Amino acid sequence: MSFFGTLSEKPWLTPSAIAHGPVSDVAPYVAARTALNFIMGIVSVLFFLFFITLLSRSQYPDFQALAGQPWQPFTDTSRLWFNTGLLLLSSAAMQFGLMSARRQQAARMIAGLGFATAFAIVFLLAQLQLWQQLNALGFYVGSNPANSYFYLLTAVHGLHLLGGLVALGHIARRLWQRAAPEILAMPLSLCARYWHFLLLVWLVVFALLTSEPATINALAAMCGF
Repeated sequence: MSFFGTLSEKPWLTPSAIAHGPVSDVAPYVAARTALNFIMGIVSVLFFLFFITLLSRSQYPDFQALAGQPWQPFTDTSRLWFNTGLLLLSSAAMQFGLMSARRQQAARMIAGLGFATAFAIVFLLAQLQLWQQLNALGFYVGSNPANSYFYLLTAVHGLHLLGGLVALGHIARRLWQRAAPEILAMPLSLCARYWHFLLLVWLVVFALLTSEPATINALAAMCGF
């Protein structure tokens, strides 16, 4: 199901479509899912505005893209691909944990959530290390508008991932209190949806950060800049 299809759902009209769980847990789940859809909608609009302002700002002469020439850091995208792989593995591990919870396989669920958390944390650390490397190369936050957008986009994305880790920590606490896997399947489905959403956002950020000037200018022209 597409993200926009998810936003248009009416879960209060289709309680039978909700993940398996006690009837007493359905109402909180529906409320949490509605809240999550609302949050993802806000985050989507936020990043969309960032992308639009980046394309607009790219038409000024002081904007220097971070890819396109050998001396520019994202002409070689291998480091960003490595970080993307970490986030992809985290998302896949989260999905594995969710499927295991629905099958009431507690050990596999714990393994999936553990790997999802570990890969997400390593992704954030790898992003911080990338910041340090760019600073060491002289690509400071204020020396070029493209640099500023790189730090802004990666920081905002990282903060949202941290928020997801906090929510995952709440599920881990319930797991520590020996909550049954089938009960945790409902909140885990929300975490998995959020994880996949952040992966999608990162792929768009990745594509923009590694775009050559000609590509950025073409996108800006399509937007009327």
